[in-house]
Amino acid sequence: MKVGVMLPVGDSDGVAGAPPSWADIRTFARTAESTGLDSVWLADHFLYQAPDGARYGTHEAWTLLSAVAAVTDRVELGTMVLCATFRDPGLVAKMAAAADLVSDGRLVLGVGAGWHDPEYEAFGLPTDHRVGRFAEWLEIVARLVRGETVTFEGKYHQVRDAALLPPPARRIPLLVASRQPRMLDLTAQWADAWNTAWFGAVDERVQSRLRDLGSAVSRSGRPDDAIARTVGIVVRDPDQPAGPDAEPNALTGSVEDVARVIKDYEALGVDHLIAVLEPMTPRSVERLAEAGRLATGG
Repeated sequence: MKVGVMLPVGDSDGVAGAPPSWADIRTFARTAESTGLDSVWLADHFLYQAPDGARYGTHEAWTLLSAVAAVTDRVELGTMVLCATFRDPGLVAKMAAAADLVSDGRLVLGVGAGWHDPEYEAFGLPTDHRVGRFAEWLEIVARLVRGETVTFEGKYHQVRDAALLPPPARRIPLLVASRQPRMLDLTAQWADAWNTAWFGAVDERVQSRLRDLGSAVSRSGRPDDAIARTVGIVVRDPDQPAGPDAEPNALTGSVEDVARVIKDYEALGVDHLIAVLEPMTPRSVERLAEAGRLATGG
């Protein structure tokens, strides 16, 4: 069982209510690495608009990911998840090859179809046929990062004799975040890993989603273990002040309590837990790592 952490990228998950600085993000990434966590992850948004109309800004995910790659040595680096609509599929595949080079083979390319209409509308991006667009995009990206020369004539994307040159040194793992049947089938067809989020302790919701993924993999004809299961959870430290937008279903309790929940997820067949921390402080990162060590005997 691997345990990773989401790094802060925006106003709503920053430090002391402020947008995180590069120094903050670097500190959290290095703390994750030094305490023994397995991975660090970055969300990908232009902005977030709350139901009351308030807007929260975010730093650009891929630029930060490349910077984090250069100041760490061991942790896996992932996007949770890169929005397909924001970037051309050929460009994403090229970016992935370069980031994997910088990180010496530590990249997990996490992708999704996108969902937050306000950022699409603000930047003039199409909100129609999101899954149809993603299906074409995903096939092109997946085949490119696997070393194929790709010709594809779709409704939304076209490439002709496209290849990554120079090619990546390894097959870059591709993670897809998905929930609905059509997206799960795409995951089963193309992905190396899958994500569902955000949860606290194990409950029927996460068990149901794991079953749905298993059904999709079975329909695809691939072996059940061909796709790693990753789950996003929210972990709150009760000994630190919670933020104003605390997640009601967050996992609370002692380090030992968190360790027991990690073991529960492992017993379900989850390969990798990815935690949002409340509040986001170095102590919270250290606490998650301590729970991970207790759970895994590390």
